[in-house]
Amino acid sequence: MLRSLWSFLKRHKKKCIALGTFLGGVYLLGKYGQKKIREIQEREAAEYIAQARRQYHFESNQRTCNMTVLSMLPTLRDALMHQLNSESLTSLLKNRPANKLEIWEDLKIISFTRSIVAVYSTCMLVVLLRVQLNIIGGYIYLDNVTLGKNGTTPLAPPEVQQQYLSSIQHLLGDGLTELITIVKQAVHKVFGSISLKQTLSLLELEQKLKDIREVVEHKDLDQIASYSPLCHYLMPDEENPLASQACGLTERDIATIKLLNETRDMLESPDFSTVLSTCLNRGFSRLLDNMAEFFRPTEKDLSQNSSVNSLSSVSLPLAKIIPIINGQIHSVCSETPSHFVQDLLMMEQVKDFAANVYEAFSTPQQLEK
Repeated sequence: MLRSLWSFLKRHKKKCIALGTFLGGVYLLGKYGQKKIREIQEREAAEYIAQARRQYHFESNQRTCNMTVLSMLPTLRDALMHQLNSESLTSLLKNRPANKLEIWEDLKIISFTRSIVAVYSTCMLVVLLRVQLNIIGGYIYLDNVTLGKNGTTPLAPPEVQQQYLSSIQHLLGDGLTELITIVKQAVHKVFGSISLKQTLSLLELEQKLKDIREVVEHKDLDQIASYSPLCHYLMPDEENPLASQACGLTERDIATIKLLNETRDMLESPDFSTVLSTCLNRGFSRLLDNMAEFFRPTEKDLSQNSSVNSLSSVSLPLAKIIPIINGQIHSVCSETPSHFVQDLLMMEQVKDFAANVYEAFSTPQQLEK
């Protein structure tokens, strides 16, 4: 039997070799295919884990943003109440002074200025912190990914983070002072000539606020800019005080300047301008919603006129509106999540913008810059 098998193999030698080669190739190809499939599965698993880790880090970063905003609102409120001290004026009025009318006029301007600046500065704080913390958050993520690799220098070491994030003080300091000045001028232009006895409906009050916004935000046909004029109050005009030093810059200073320049680029982008404008629209709308409670018709009004429920039907003297608008700062700049602050923090446009910023600064391509 072995002799006949050997004879068979000799007769079909070429065919047997070809068959053996084919079967060997199939075996090797199968092994190669299994290896490649395993590599693909491992790579997909690694990418999934990396994406999940990145998503978790992003969501954690957004919670940090929210908590940081809430923690800074009392500082913002105190700064506003210090620079626009309406309480001292109301105390003077209680003593029935001879210049009562003059004090009321000052109170009118300060009360409107204070609440309007509160809306502006709170919206700015929300969006600016979203930019800063997502830029730094992206770099921290990359630092964690490359941790332990030979020759890697941290993109955002703790001392750079601290120096960079301290730039928020411009908004709470010089930027806020400049914003108060420009808003006060706009308020005086719109409300200066209106008598304390003149009545205003909620719709008329809304139009007055729009008039003030047009002055503050330079919404005229002669000025067209690709970025919001409000950026001036978020960061100083010069690139950075550190950059003005010709020599003696440390590596930390250079890293901080890089972060500040990237932040400025973000603030001057059309996306930032759109998001800030959307936040301001929501903020002023919420301010009017808060004041609408005081423009509700009384039972007497309803009994006399069934159509009195419209926004234009109830009017209040300006003297009665002043204390209402004056007290709005406590709702706008509340460290406990009020409807005003919650609206801003939960806006989809703000969330999407934050995700885009984080995405831009947490990709490995940043390491090559």
